[in-house]
Amino acid sequence: MWQIEQLPLADARLITLPKFNDIRGSFVKAFHESTLKEAGIDFALRESYFSFSKKDVIRGMHFQLPPHQHSKIVYCPQGAILDIIIDLRKNSPTYLQYFASELTADNHKAYYIPEGFAHGFKSLQDDSMTYYLVSSEHSQAHDTGIRFDSFGYDWQTPEAILSARDLSFPELKDFKSPF
Repeated sequence: MWQIEQLPLADARLITLPKFNDIRGSFVKAFHESTLKEAGIDFALRESYFSFSKKDVIRGMHFQLPPHQHSKIVYCPQGAILDIIIDLRKNSPTYLQYFASELTADNHKAYYIPEGFAHGFKSLQDDSMTYYLVSSEHSQAHDTGIRFDSFGYDWQTPEAILSARDLSFPELKDFKSPF
């Protein structure tokens, strides 16, 4: 059974994906357009991809700039991640607020992340898989982010593993939001 909860950030949702178990193992339904529409989520799937991360890897905080901005549905079918979103929409009542939640293979929860949000996560286990359903195709020229450590969140990882690209992003205080 689908459970879709409003998060403290405007328009963002936490989705408990339906999981079915039997003698063979388990089955999780990750996308059902009509159920999402009934919950007020109008999501057009344009691209899908996944990543595997070692423990203490931090990826983020990513988004695409207009006119190639996108919404995402993100979940963790293997392992566990601490997933964080930040509202970058200037006219939103939750502008610059963030929210963090664990997404794990065991809890089969997902985020619906609206356009105008930054997204990132920390892998809590080796070989954690993060799966993304995305409403626009990747545009390298519009793909960017803000520094993971510039918005007041304590990642509790003294030896985080980050890419050079993620470390090169501007701090939140220096980012001029186009959303």
